Amino acid sequence: MDVAQALADLTEVSAQIEAAVVTSPDGDVVAATAPDGAAAALARAASGLLREAGERAIGVEARTGETSVFAVRDGAHVVAAVADSGAASGLVLYDLRACLRRLAEEPEKPRHKRTTRAKQKADEPA
Repeated sequence: MDVAQALADLTEVSAQIEAAVVTSPDGDVVAATAPDGAAAALARAASGLLREAGERAIGVEARTGETSVFAVRDGAHVVAAVADSGAASGLVLYDLRACLRRLAEEPEKPRHKRTTRAKQKADEPA
């Protein structure tokens, strides 16, 4: 799946999310709904949260008075988001994991019509 489309789908489904970012496992921003500086800051925050949570953690949340930061990961991507501190944690984490699953999907391959030999012979000029 296209990363930008996955983020667009995420923000459409989860109205609680104010900004989101997809990074590579090493923290490089792949796509974001926020400007470059904010996206890089969110990527660093997510990386730090996941590092502190340990290698076995797949999802984390950190809350401040006004904001929550969420991050989930798999072997290929990290998806992080900022939401209002009143956001339903379980729902946001669920939506982030759904985004990860969509990113892991194989892109659809174009389908080619198969032409049988009988069809080819019928189409040949006599």
